[in-house]
Parts: sequence; C-alpha cells; structure tokens
Amino acid sequence: MKIISYNVNGIRAAIKKGLLDWLKIEDPDLICIQETKANKDQVETNLINEAGYDHFWYSAEKKGYSGVAIFTKIKPLNIEYGTGIDYMDKEGRVIRADFDKFSVISLYLPSGTNIERLGFKFKFMDDFKKYIHELNKVIPNLIISGDYNICHKEIDIHDPVRNKTVSGFLPEEREWLTSFMGNSFIDSFRYIDKSPHSYSWWSYRAGARKNNKGWRIDYNMVSQSLEKNIKNAYLIPQAVHSDHCPVALELSV
Repeated sequence: MKIISYNVNGIRAAIKKGLLDWLKIEDPDLICIQETKANKDQVETNLINEAGYDHFWYSAEKKGYSGVAIFTKIKPLNIEYGTGIDYMDKEGRVIRADFDKFSVISLYLPSGTNIERLGFKFKFMDDFKKYIHELNKVIPNLIISGDYNICHKEIDIHDPVRNKTVSGFLPEEREWLTSFMGNSFIDSFRYIDKSPHSYSWWSYRAGARKNNKGWRIDYNMVSQSLEKNIKNAYLIPQAVHSDHCPVALELSV
C-alpha cells in the first residue's frame, strides 16, 4: 500500500498545475491533502472520481483558508471529521479515515506566523497531543500524515543556526515533536533515509527551491505497532504543484 501526504497550497491552483494527471501516474492507494483552501463544492470533484478516488473533505469555516481532505481507492469503514475540539475544528485541520487494519489522519498543524498565531499553535499542539494519545489507545495502528509545520532536527532544515528563533524550528516546537512521537510514533522517512538536504517545503523567495534551501515539515508518522510494516518512505521533490512536495510511505498491510 502506498500513502502520500501533500500540502497542495490551494487545491484548485494545484489542479490547474496538473495535480490530477500526476496523481494518476503516481497512483497511491490513499493521499492525504492539506491546505485545500476550498470547499468540496468549489472543486471539479468529477475529475477526482475519474482518477479512481473516493474523496472526503473537511474545510475551514473561513472561506479559502486551511482545509484537509483524504482521497482513497480503498473504501473506508468510517470517516471522522475533526477532533470534537471546537476551536481546532473551525479551522478544518484534522480528518480521519478508518480501515480494517489501520486508520489514517490528514493533519494540517498551524504555523506560528505572529505572536497570536504562535500562541494558538502551541495550544493546538498540546491539545492535539492529548487527543492523539487517547485515540491511540483505541486505534493502535494509526498513521498521521500531514504538514506539521515543524522541523524536528538540524538535519531537517537548510540553515539551523539562522532559523533557531523562527517558528517551525523553535526549541519548544522541536521538543514537542520529540515528545509527541515518544514511544508511540515513528518518523517513517527518517526510519528509512538518514540523508541530509532532504526537504519538503521551500519558500517561494530567492530561488529557495532551485538552491534546495528548504525545510522538512511534512511527515508520515506511523504507530510503533506498524513498524514491521514499513517498507519504504521517501520524498517526491520533482512534483511541483505547490511550495511543498509530496511525502510517500509504503506499507505492507
């Protein structure tokens, strides 16, 4: 089984850039989308159906903002929209699909673009961690795919020194990610690939992508219970529908 996570930074724009043609070629069983910036009725969903996917959307109350979705070729047993935590769910940041042997979450964790949003981000992080660790007791085989807006270690960012005071690489954020994973989750990419200069997001400014001055902030986190099922994990930087690139996970299930 192949699972992809992809922050498309606006799904309508990404479709115009060839997202669905790419999706047909890449042919994942399931793709978790973040930052849809659209409601379902604003998208030509017949094209997604034609690509072979059922699709489930959870959009923000604010139009053109945030939003997550899951496209799947495997019929889910259940779809859970949001977390039940009101302030989180207003921004459309979490959707879960339950299958027979595992569940997959598409997550779009907030960025800390200013002091107010940084405070929101930390509250979200703390409440999401509690939510997930309770959920993991009920659903042991859990995959949390998405844009975490945090680089975990120095190897995951092009300039760790200059960015140490920037949200996304703050010590408190990195410590949170370590504690979130704990003994419960595996960063599947680093489980397979220890190489430096491997990034999933680049600024649109100053030729960052061309010069590979990036950040690895997108993850497929896999429950420890599925460790033996991890067969491969990799980035797909040649996909250029967004300022992010897709991150892929291959599992035996």
